[in-house]
Amino acid sequence: MDFHKYEKIWLVFGILSLVIFLSIVGVTAFGQGHTPAGGMDIIDPEKVSETAPFDNPGVRQIDDNTYEVAIIGMAFGYNPSEIKVPVGKEIIFTLTSTDVVHSFTIKDTKVNMMVVPGRITHKSYTFNKPGKYLVLCNEYCGTGHHFMQTEIEVYEP
Repeated sequence: MDFHKYEKIWLVFGILSLVIFLSIVGVTAFGQGHTPAGGMDIIDPEKVSETAPFDNPGVRQIDDNTYEVAIIGMAFGYNPSEIKVPVGKEIIFTLTSTDVVHSFTIKDTKVNMMVVPGRITHKSYTFNKPGKYLVLCNEYCGTGHHFMQTEIEVYEP
């Protein structure tokens, strides 16, 4: 098969572009240790209440500027049902589910997490304004799904 000079140039350019693109994606995804959102931590859904930090769900201060909130999603609510965190501090949400797939979406923020049985999901967020933030489940989880909500109270320390 005979290719014209310009066809060869464009073929070489296209193949080189593809190789460069795939190399960049490979290095950034695998070389820098990126994983799917939330990480790859696993948990036995039958033993959630016996496994730390879910054996004592709620807010826990890690250091002066960091708090962890351990939350269990279940039909049709979240445990704990009341969450209070300080404004301007890094909040690490750590979630799992005991029954079916749920979501953890904080309205008017960029927090939108899948809560999957057998997996532990993490998301870090800093609230810049005090107030009450509505948390919703956006994943249909059964007949009481529309009742699955809670609030996060962000207070001035």
